[in-house]
Amino acid sequence: MAKLYFKYGAMGSSKTAQALITRYNYEENDMRVWLIKPSADVRDGADILRSRIGLEAKVDVMTPETDVYERFAGEHQNNCHVVIVDECQFMTERQIDELRAIVDDFSVPVLCFGLRTDFLTHLFPGSRRLMELADVIEEIKTMCDCGAKATVNARIDSDGYIVTEGEQVMLGGNDSYIAMCHRCYVRGIREKKEIRLHGEKA
Repeated sequence: MAKLYFKYGAMGSSKTAQALITRYNYEENDMRVWLIKPSADVRDGADILRSRIGLEAKVDVMTPETDVYERFAGEHQNNCHVVIVDECQFMTERQIDELRAIVDDFSVPVLCFGLRTDFLTHLFPGSRRLMELADVIEEIKTMCDCGAKATVNARIDSDGYIVTEGEQVMLGGNDSYIAMCHRCYVRGIREKKEIRLHGEKA
């Protein structure tokens, strides 16, 4: 039976790499994949999906106005074995409902990869809806610099301090965010600790 999957992790947990590897594994078995991402993610180009380890692929882009169900039914229902969604947190709640309907009506599995929470530890709307609707919810684990499991996507300003206010969506990678455990995150705010981003020289 087809299922809706939500595979979430903090920044740097190789979510995009896993999405692209999953795509490769399906295609290696002569199965057709519809790879999509929301238009909010333009870091690597409008129609490119690229991981930090260098894997990349062409991807169909969904704007907030795109009816994903209608697009699938019109263009892919007869030639698609699986739908893979990257950066699913940026999908609208309506689009998550449409992905759920694809699973139910066409018996096609949908695998969603993305963040659960933002830099203030609040759920993204798309992630919240996936937590409500997904058949399978899996955490892709990564580590805080202290060695504990990272659960927070801390946004770091140009001076090296944790940001505690601002817009929910601000695109960035290792230049703006770091995955932390909640303890280190809270301590960093309380003690106004300067945080060194990955890739920065000591």
